[in-house]
Amino acid sequence: MKYTQLGRTGLKVSRLVLGTMNFGPQTNEADSHTIMDAAQQAGINFFDTANVYGWGANKGRTEEIVGSWFAKGGGRRDKTVLATKLYANMATDDGKVWPNHDKLSALNIRRSVDASLKRLGTDHIDLYQFHHVDRDTPWDEIWQAMDVLVQQGKILYVGSSNHAGWHIARANETAARRGSYGLVSEQCLYNLAERRAEMEVIPAAEGYGLGVIPWSPLHGGLLGGALRKEREGGAARSGAGRSADALANSTIRAQIQSYEDLLDKHGLEPGEVALAWLLTRPGVTGPIVGPRTADQLASALRAVELTLPDELLTSLDEIFPGPGPTPEAFAW
Repeated sequence: MKYTQLGRTGLKVSRLVLGTMNFGPQTNEADSHTIMDAAQQAGINFFDTANVYGWGANKGRTEEIVGSWFAKGGGRRDKTVLATKLYANMATDDGKVWPNHDKLSALNIRRSVDASLKRLGTDHIDLYQFHHVDRDTPWDEIWQAMDVLVQQGKILYVGSSNHAGWHIARANETAARRGSYGLVSEQCLYNLAERRAEMEVIPAAEGYGLGVIPWSPLHGGLLGGALRKEREGGAARSGAGRSADALANSTIRAQIQSYEDLLDKHGLEPGEVALAWLLTRPGVTGPIVGPRTADQLASALRAVELTLPDELLTSLDEIFPGPGPTPEAFAW
């Protein structure tokens, strides 16, 4: 496994991030533990979860599964850089939420961190992330609450997710004015098929020293050999999910066909190339991979060792052109 610093911090993290969103809803506890063991044995030390994972009536279940894995001992917790998130409504009664039980008020931050620590069975969270922007809570209040958690030893670093470039700027300018350390990472939707983050989110992250952690690196399976799986009667054929919806568009379908044809010529697997491409991108710490099985984890691990030749990178840009630098991308 290869490692890098998380943004401007001294924290070393693996270039693949183990996403746990499927643990509980898709993968049972025993199999989830097996995947986490395999990931750690392969050198992955960066695990990502969220308080809301488990979904519906099972919100919080994924954190509990990670916590029960830590409880097995063997240095599991000590070897893990643990990231989780807050923001979501955690009520299970048909989505109804009592006031101050979601978003980023100081009250909900305090409530949420204690609940996550209990589910995770640990005394601190290494990277505590805002799952979404709270348009109603001022950054001064948010940083005051987060600084208290740092002082209490409950969290070490703070990150964002699904924030625009100007949100990152405002957050870190406020933090600097207060003498707070500010955001150190941003989780955003970023992959070959979805490159809008290159316009402002990634430049803002680089400018303020945030590590970029792309989620959905295969764009819901679209970049993981979707057409091949469709021919073989796999997931894309079922008509469910982002991949199937995208393939209903003839332009996108032709684009993905060109992608798969290109990689067939090079003898490469689409999903592994999609991950390897992200590892070549400026500012990217590592993509989040969310394996449901050990085989999917093994495929992701191969991507770390994959070197993409310049010729192939050029061809990928031709198939999936990015927006280009800003402000030129939208000003000319």
